[in-house]
Amino acid sequence: MSGSFIAFLLLGAAAGGFINGLSGTGTALFALGFYLVVLDPVQAVAIVALMSVLAGLQGLWIVRRDILAKPKRLLRFLLPGLAGVPFGLSLLNVIDAGTLRLGIATLLIVYGGYFGFRAALPAFTRRTPVVDCGIGFVGGVLGGAASVSGAIPAMWLSIRPWTKSATRAVLQPFNVAILSTTVCLLFFKGAFDRTAMQALLITIPTGMVAAQVGIAVFRMLSDTAFRRLLIILTLLMGVGIMVSELT
Repeated sequence: MSGSFIAFLLLGAAAGGFINGLSGTGTALFALGFYLVVLDPVQAVAIVALMSVLAGLQGLWIVRRDILAKPKRLLRFLLPGLAGVPFGLSLLNVIDAGTLRLGIATLLIVYGGYFGFRAALPAFTRRTPVVDCGIGFVGGVLGGAASVSGAIPAMWLSIRPWTKSATRAVLQPFNVAILSTTVCLLFFKGAFDRTAMQALLITIPTGMVAAQVGIAVFRMLSDTAFRRLLIILTLLMGVGIMVSELT
């Protein structure tokens, strides 16, 4: 492995691991650009997805009490999301994934740009179990069709005035489960070849350490600061997706 190969892997793993530890989502947004420089797209997506899962398991531990306190709330998102993944994969035969990603990017940019810099954050307090199920399903579909499973759930959860731990107790396990499904599908497609395995030797330890740094910062955030972080992150996700599709 060349020095530049290792350097890009280290930068991607550090950036992706940190944002995963900080917010519970957005790993691919910050890591994939580095990985695509030195790996083919399938290998890059497979490695980033696996790193997201492993780093995400650390995040799950810090909100385990919130997950166990309200498991039904998580399941409203998670079960429809898992059902949506194969449906999203099947859509790849009838829609253009690039066009879909551009549409999602536009929505995220408009939402994140509008709410991200307002003095008062939106606060939707009413219980919406049916809508929650729909958001989870859409997240799963978009995960299968366009590899952006966390975008819509992050946008939806950012307007709920929950504590940061309660929000993360939905977003983190949702992403871990959807991405675990993705990793399994990519494994059976042969994405984890020798080059990918060598890259994982660098990616996994770096990403895990960086995730711990992100978790330490997460612990210092207030509930309001975490909600604002999620909104700004949706804006960055939208910009990142837009740039990747237009370049």
